[in-house]
Amino acid sequence: MSRVILPGAMVNGQPATLGVMGGGQLGRMFVHAAQAMGYFTAVLDLDTASPAGRVSHHHIQTDYLDQQGLAQLMQRCAAITTEFENVPAPALTTLGAHRPVAPSAEAVAIAQDRAAEKAHFVRCGVPVAPHAVIETAAQLDAVSDDLLPGILKTARMGYDGKGQIRVSTRAALLDAWAQLKNVPCVLEKMLPLQAECSVIVARAAGGQMVHFPVQLNLHREGILAVTSVYDGALPAPLAEQAVAATRAIAEGLGYVGVLCVEFFVLQDGQLVVNEMAPRPHNSGHYTLDACDQSQFDLQVRTLTGLPLTPPRQHSPAIMLNLLGDLWREGQSPAWDRVLALPGAHLHLYGKLSARPGRKMGHLTLTGDSVAAVRATALQAAAVLGIDAF
Repeated sequence: MSRVILPGAMVNGQPATLGVMGGGQLGRMFVHAAQAMGYFTAVLDLDTASPAGRVSHHHIQTDYLDQQGLAQLMQRCAAITTEFENVPAPALTTLGAHRPVAPSAEAVAIAQDRAAEKAHFVRCGVPVAPHAVIETAAQLDAVSDDLLPGILKTARMGYDGKGQIRVSTRAALLDAWAQLKNVPCVLEKMLPLQAECSVIVARAAGGQMVHFPVQLNLHREGILAVTSVYDGALPAPLAEQAVAATRAIAEGLGYVGVLCVEFFVLQDGQLVVNEMAPRPHNSGHYTLDACDQSQFDLQVRTLTGLPLTPPRQHSPAIMLNLLGDLWREGQSPAWDRVLALPGAHLHLYGKLSARPGRKMGHLTLTGDSVAAVRATALQAAAVLGIDAF
């Protein structure tokens, strides 16, 4: 990762091309950022209609572990990233043996396993919720009653509330583990929450690190619904603590790329880490419209070895997640009414079909003051049929 890949340069006789594993909306926004800087792009994703594949210079339509597809991606690309933490780490290992890959397979592998992830947080000195790893029936029987009520989460392949079951009794815990097919799990004690927040950092191969402001998040049914980012959204000492914890987590991984860490704020004001995502994050989409650099710009910079400069937020922002539930009876929402509001920035991801819970896009509201942005965001929510917040 020491060699800089300049925009518009020729690499091995072809235009400098950046690759991304995964063709979803995060890959699409990375592709847009890379192309704006002058890079060519290549996407590896099996879906012929993937949002990122449809806007990229090259779309390699294979499975993540397909050796021919990986070889083609390496042939085309000067460096490669991922848009999704569940891309198989072995595929990134294969790519990383021949091309710069950020984030590394090792970092992604830790993020793919809740038990390994929590162990990393503990090593970094960041507080975690009381929990127990459950991989065997004996470990299940040994769970302390102090962890109930809790949330049983699959150790792997869980996101947006999937692979999680709330349990309040030992009988419920036994039943939940059976429902999850007795796969390795982590049981986390349920804690009284005041709020949720996240921090996005970008770390270069040389160790330089920059971050965005702390993001205040509201989840509904396990899916991010609203992100608010402005001065005073969280008390300054708490925000500083969250940034310091995120930087420690990235430093402990020797991380290269964009990393998001999510936190719980407990009723007593204590900060507890929830999980990390080794990629840009839904809660950082506001950066496209409210900052002088977006999280995707920084993803490009960390991948190519370009300088990192601290991003600056120029406007208060509230971001609304747009789920497929808003397409009622197959009809598109009233975008004309939404776009009549001042400071409304609509981003749709190019997905061809809407279904409940599917992330179809996001809407960011910006303005001169927090009061104005909040008022406009509530107006937009009312138009769209999103519950007030």
